Amino acid sequence: MSGGRDEAPGTPPPPARRRGRPARAAAEAGLGARDRILAAARTEFAARGYDKTSVRGIAKAAGVDAALVHHYFGTKEQVFAAAIELTFAPALTMPDALAGGGADVGERMARFMFGIWENPVSRQPLLAIMRSALTNDTAAAVLRGLIERRMLQRVAGELDVPDPEFRVQLAAGHLMGIAVLRYVIKMDPVASADPEEIIAMVAPTLQRYLTQP
Repeated sequence: MSGGRDEAPGTPPPPARRRGRPARAAAEAGLGARDRILAAARTEFAARGYDKTSVRGIAKAAGVDAALVHHYFGTKEQVFAAAIELTFAPALTMPDALAGGGADVGERMARFMFGIWENPVSRQPLLAIMRSALTNDTAAAVLRGLIERRMLQRVAGELDVPDPEFRVQLAAGHLMGIAVLRYVIKMDPVASADPEEIIAMVAPTLQRYLTQP
């Protein structure tokens, strides 16, 4: 007989000890936990900025354990990346709106972006993310990667001109500068101008960036 305790034939082995998240965190991992965390992250980053937001604070706002935030998203940087991708979802459709280029691509680009900025629902979280990127190198790197990968490279791929990525960045920089003046600094007369007036002034410049040899 081998060493160890005697067991009656057919006796089931003792249950294996489960590894992984604590029971509390597992219970919190119910339906919708990930969505709650992501929604809380968007709110926290928008209200506090990247520097002052913590994984613990996001967890508290979502009503979950901090371990669950790490389980779903990893580091604070990765939570931020997921949050801004959701926040930037309306803007990320810009390449589809500009597909095919054409004689009015500059106007379409300006009109598309002003359609997002003039909507308070989409404007406020976007501007909050931009503020974080202006004050924190990590936030800037995450935002830069998202914009380059999901927006600018795709738009550049539609252009039949030399240095398409450079041109698209110039166009995007032009529009972002106007956004800062109009919505962040709120500098008149840009801040109070009719959007149609700005589009009419800006569109030819964007068209030149995107199409002229």
